[in-house]
Amino acid sequence: MAPLLEVQGLSLAFGGVQALDNVSLDVEEGSITAVIGPNGAGKTSLFNTISGFYRPQTGRILLEGTDITHRPPPKRAALGLARTFQNIALFRGMTVLDNIKLGQHVHMKTGLLAAGLYLGWAQREEIALREEIEHDVIDFLEIDHIRNAPVAALPYGLQKRVELARALAMKPRLLLLDEPVAGMNREETEDMARFILDVREERGITVLLVEHDMDVVMDISDHVAVLNFGREIGAGSPAAVRDMPAVIEAYLGHADAEADMPGASGAS
Repeated sequence: MAPLLEVQGLSLAFGGVQALDNVSLDVEEGSITAVIGPNGAGKTSLFNTISGFYRPQTGRILLEGTDITHRPPPKRAALGLARTFQNIALFRGMTVLDNIKLGQHVHMKTGLLAAGLYLGWAQREEIALREEIEHDVIDFLEIDHIRNAPVAALPYGLQKRVELARALAMKPRLLLLDEPVAGMNREETEDMARFILDVREERGITVLLVEHDMDVVMDISDHVAVLNFGREIGAGSPAAVRDMPAVIEAYLGHADAEADMPGASGAS
């Protein structure tokens, strides 16, 4: 079977800065694939290109065999691609429930006029949507106790969980997570890692993530791709990538300190 996501020879430049240089990546259906690399390696540029915020100069992006390279972000979302962001992108003045409901917008059939009048089909669709989110996404992520709270009043770790909930409300086939545990304490990190595993195992959603926490990457990923200066320098299983000299050098500046490689002590 073809991979769920195929990234073929992507190149992206901003003036004289080569953010991506002929990057290719396959994400197998049902997998958790991680993209790692030092700061400035091109990880977020890759995510922004896959999700449609950037347009590559060369290369193609295929989702389930469909070329989405030139499709805008809403069209990619309708095909089953959802993402979270490195910096939380929630509507802080809205409640948790209302933020999550926005994730379903791409699948709603009600037109603008009917939604504004909130009558008939529009009302029934809204009620069904709320029930689905409350009984599915909110329970799944264990946030029922905060569903009516304003997002701005929540601690950082719960805001990250709400952003994940909004992405899940989009019913994605492929979920892109941009640094899902960044800024979290150890307990919050362990909870988020568990939810990511459950997203794959219980909901059948394929996950592509960018993350700096190497313990999390090594513990939950099936496949790891490593970028440095916009180019792929290694790919394989977490154990194999951890021992690659090019990867060690990219992180540490030398190739003789494998024991110091991030995640070495936490790898399974």
